[in-house]
Amino acid sequence: MNCFKSAKIKGVKIAIATTLLTQVFSVALPTTWKSVMPSAIALPGQRPDQVIDWIRTNPALQPAVGERLLVRKSDTPSRRFQFQASVVLPGIAEIKPSDTNLIRSEQIRFFDIVNGVTRSRLEEALRSIYGPSIMRDYATAKRIYAYPTAAMVQRSQGRNASAILGALQGELRQGKKYGYWVELLQNGKGSANSGQITVFELESLPKLEQELSNREKS
Repeated sequence: MNCFKSAKIKGVKIAIATTLLTQVFSVALPTTWKSVMPSAIALPGQRPDQVIDWIRTNPALQPAVGERLLVRKSDTPSRRFQFQASVVLPGIAEIKPSDTNLIRSEQIRFFDIVNGVTRSRLEEALRSIYGPSIMRDYATAKRIYAYPTAAMVQRSQGRNASAILGALQGELRQGKKYGYWVELLQNGKGSANSGQITVFELESLPKLEQELSNREKS
């Protein structure tokens, strides 16, 4: 009887874990969580300890024991989710020498060969993790730069050129509160298997725009 009870409890735990992972990959919060939709109280510009506490209590992230600024979830090698808060500026890695004790960017990343990754899926992840205030800031943000540009597509078709140059599809947006960088990697079949959306401080926008536009030339 005890063995049966133990097996039954174990089975329930596995079922719960599987359900939670499915929710992460579909980025759809249970209805019981809607009343506790997270307000974005830990964002770029805040201290790592504040962000760690927010991640730990965020119902959409549910970090495992030991996970702090980096949360990873995967049910198979072909389906992965990652959330990372970093002191590094977005784009080409750079740390502000004046203050290394502040979070500068936070990134949501999906890799999914089974269902693919879309812009709307990334946007729903943003809403689920940060709540309505940040989602409104993103939705009303001004588009500053979008790619691939015609020059990038032309360069990607040249001799010895990297095909990835034309496969990257993304944009930079400037909100009233934060900057947003959305990027999808097209798979050549009319869809994408990986993508990311990054939230960062507005002062990093010129740096990131310059780095992305440099792809047209280099």
